[in-house]
Amino acid sequence: MDWLGETQWLWWVGAALVLGLVEIASLDLVFTMLAAAAIAAAGAAALGVPFVGQVLVFVIVAALLLALLRPLALRKIKPAGPGERTNTAAHVGRTAIVLSDVTDTTGLVKLAGEEWSARTDSPDERHRPGERVTVERIDGAVAVVTGRAASGRPDDADPPSHPGTPGR
Repeated sequence: MDWLGETQWLWWVGAALVLGLVEIASLDLVFTMLAAAAIAAAGAAALGVPFVGQVLVFVIVAALLLALLRPLALRKIKPAGPGERTNTAAHVGRTAIVLSDVTDTTGLVKLAGEEWSARTDSPDERHRPGERVTVERIDGAVAVVTGRAASGRPDDADPPSHPGTPGR
């Protein structure tokens, strides 16, 4: 039974590894904080602290990390609030620059520094190279645009240097 007392730190390290694996599945930073607390308890065990003291170190460090560090880390990792748009939804309302004629079937625009396939909703609507258009929605990999004034964020793209050629 003496080996059990001598290897307590190793059991805490094993617990930290298991908690780390659980964190990979959950991605919520709770088990990361618990794994760090288990490492702190392993350090206490390596210093010869009795088991009750190791458990107290684990509980105190876990509580501190969960209360103080986790909220800060979550704000850094997940800065978007519930109303903030991401991915393709973030492009809706942006201004794009027409690179090649945009009709209801085909076209090309520069949106957020990238070339996007584009089209209009109306067969009567047509946009020429160099025009600024507003993204109404994203349909798959195609930006559906209109000539109405943008009500959202402007795009950071510059207009093409020569009409009809991409301004990369």
